[in-house]
Amino acid sequence: MLTLHTHPFSRGRVARWMLEETGAPYEAVVVPFGPGMRTPDYLALNPMAKVPTLVHPGGVVTEVAAIVAWLAETFPAAGLLPADKGSFLRWMFLGAGPLEYAITNASMGFHVPAESEGRMGYGSLDRVLGALAAQLDRTPNLCGDAWSAADLYLGSQVAFAAERGGLPVPPRLMAWATEGRDRPAAKRAQEKDDALAASLPRG
Repeated sequence: MLTLHTHPFSRGRVARWMLEETGAPYEAVVVPFGPGMRTPDYLALNPMAKVPTLVHPGGVVTEVAAIVAWLAETFPAAGLLPADKGSFLRWMFLGAGPLEYAITNASMGFHVPAESEGRMGYGSLDRVLGALAAQLDRTPNLCGDAWSAADLYLGSQVAFAAERGGLPVPPRLMAWATEGRDRPAAKRAQEKDDALAASLPRG
């Protein structure tokens, strides 16, 4: 049994979607924001005091990219781990580093001056999105013909940037970012997190 420590208003939604894709049995435990994420028991699992955290019989995995990659490799029958492992790692690390960094900064109103782009790990948001667009001009998905865990993870980030962060995303990229939402696993994950969100006290 896997245990996902999560919150429906967090990146935990991406981890749940990936869990649903694997078909593996799991339980979801809500960790309240604030003091709930700073209890000694939870900090022992995730010293960063954030969600998601995945606990499995052999240990603990934190960070969304790591959770998605671990699940793709641990449950190969799901078919979400590309044959080209190098390509998979390339895009997963780009998502966990430059893409997340660029989206977070831009959503908070920080834009890199052109003369300082060389000092930033991502250059600029346009450069990162341009790298994704260039790859998708060559192949239907990030790692080739088949949709993979990399598309799930980075696509979720791009969709969040457009829909919640208010950032400009080219239509071609937005179409790719949202195409996985019709997958049965995506719908199951959304329904479960939406129901969980509705059950929590507000304000």
